[in-house]
Amino acid sequence: MDLALQEFARRIFPLCESFLLIDQFVESRSQFKNGLVNHAFAAALRALLLDYQAMVAQLEHQFRLGRLSIQGLWFYCQPMMGSMQALSTVIQKASANNYAGSAVLNLLQSQAKAMAGDNAVRSLLEKMTQSASNAYLSILERWIYEGVIDDPYGEFFIAENKSLQKESLTQDYEAKYWRERYSLKEDIPSFLANIAGIILTTGKYLNVMRECGHNVQVPVSENSKLMTFGSNHHYLECVKAAYDFASGELLNLIKEKYDLIGKLRSIKHYLLLDQGDFLVHFMDIAREVLLKKHDEISVEKLQSLLDLALRTTAAAADPCHEDLTCCVERSSVLKGLSTLKDLDIRNVSDSNDLEESISITGLETFSLSYKIRWPLSIVISRKALTKYQLIFRFLFHCKHVERQLCGAWQLHQGVRALNTRGTAISRSSLLCRSMLRFINSLLHYLTFEVLEPNWHVMHGRLQTAKSIDEVIQHHDFFLDKCLRECLLLLPELLKKVGKLKSLCLQYAAATQWLISSSVDIPKLEEQSDGSLGSERSKPLKSRNPSQAQKVMTRNSAVTDSILKFEREFNAELQSLRPILSSSSQAEPYLTHLAQWILGVGNDQ
Repeated sequence: MDLALQEFARRIFPLCESFLLIDQFVESRSQFKNGLVNHAFAAALRALLLDYQAMVAQLEHQFRLGRLSIQGLWFYCQPMMGSMQALSTVIQKASANNYAGSAVLNLLQSQAKAMAGDNAVRSLLEKMTQSASNAYLSILERWIYEGVIDDPYGEFFIAENKSLQKESLTQDYEAKYWRERYSLKEDIPSFLANIAGIILTTGKYLNVMRECGHNVQVPVSENSKLMTFGSNHHYLECVKAAYDFASGELLNLIKEKYDLIGKLRSIKHYLLLDQGDFLVHFMDIAREVLLKKHDEISVEKLQSLLDLALRTTAAAADPCHEDLTCCVERSSVLKGLSTLKDLDIRNVSDSNDLEESISITGLETFSLSYKIRWPLSIVISRKALTKYQLIFRFLFHCKHVERQLCGAWQLHQGVRALNTRGTAISRSSLLCRSMLRFINSLLHYLTFEVLEPNWHVMHGRLQTAKSIDEVIQHHDFFLDKCLRECLLLLPELLKKVGKLKSLCLQYAAATQWLISSSVDIPKLEEQSDGSLGSERSKPLKSRNPSQAQKVMTRNSAVTDSILKFEREFNAELQSLRPILSSSSQAEPYLTHLAQWILGVGNDQ
């Protein structure tokens, strides 16, 4: 055979090899297990092979008529050579890596870009990409318009974890439902990579509404069909429109039908002590129960007392008050904080853990809880509620300390009419006033400097939020900021404040003894009205010498006790100064706290 003819024949053979490769690929990829994208790609290739076979039939007809030469055959095959070669390259890569779904689409797209210099081949590859993506886009369409994953072969780039249930949001602190129920896989089609997050969120929002029994579907028109994509980026507009609709609809549903702002305001009333009249009544009627150790307290009895307090105060007018429940935790606030792994808490070793667990009472462990239902549990999850409870427990204990000191102050006021010369009552009165000022300053800082301003900032942001994710973000930011500014993420400061509160409680508990030991109240009360004045006017010398000696000894013991309380209180208060001044550079809000608290010791 002539060498020139051999060369022509050799150039034609790759076309035959490409045909065989493509034909084999079509047969293998048409099986069910290979997925919708491969099925669509194989169907498009089969249509191309039909065109190729039609060309072969025409060439054979020409050959039988004696009009076809080797040179003519080469001439007629030339247009198909590049296309078939490019397709065989794609097929070899797809077969070697066993590609399916988005991997096939990405391969076709990258190959089309690589053939940018050959218009015919590029056009063919784009057409193949278009045909193969139709099946994929139909899955995408159902997701962004209905929130349904109709993906029998697992090709879609969004995965659903059915083991995560919405109920976990109200039960598990680490609930991952909202973040991980639907998640992105790694193999995302390149033309959707930039909007994958929006696509995921759109379907998530539609799913929430469907879980609420709220039948909603994005309005579909002829222009919103996702069956084509290309240089006009029409599919981007469709996805954006679907996202805007789903986001607005869900936000409206949660704000209007489920009254999110009202629920948050109700939680603020009870757990942040915004309206505390019910709490005053509750602390009066539940005092004896709360003084018991935490493991001896009947939660059922506490709940009935709480219900009574709610029904007999202004809280009865609040329709949400029935969602309020009480619970008794097993550890102190400081120990409870150490179990929360997601909070940025500075680690400080607590050597008093064992002692604390033995002596801890219901006053330190009592907490309120709130029944939250779906879909509000997306925003007010178990994690958010736990943070509210930590703030509540801190405020509740501060209120308890304040009430005890107020009781001590009333005792001091009650003996003002008696002759207290030569006693330590006036000194004790000054100490009581300093302690009251300390706890009042702390409560003022917590409520008016931290909780109230931060609540108003969050409330304003929630009004302008464009999506439920923004609402969650603003709410979480509010809680974390409140925890930080309420000192709950600064264990060193929290311990110092705890010691000061403990001193105040010890002093308040000892007040009755201090006063009665100083002025001998029981004996004074036993005197008749006529003899009271004479008893008060009697000088110490005219009493029985042994009695006078006893009184002086007792006065000395009382004075020593008061001086000891005073020294310890002032020492603890002054030890706060360096901690607050060193921390206030990194945490500016502590400057306000220092201004409120550190002036307390200066009055003495």
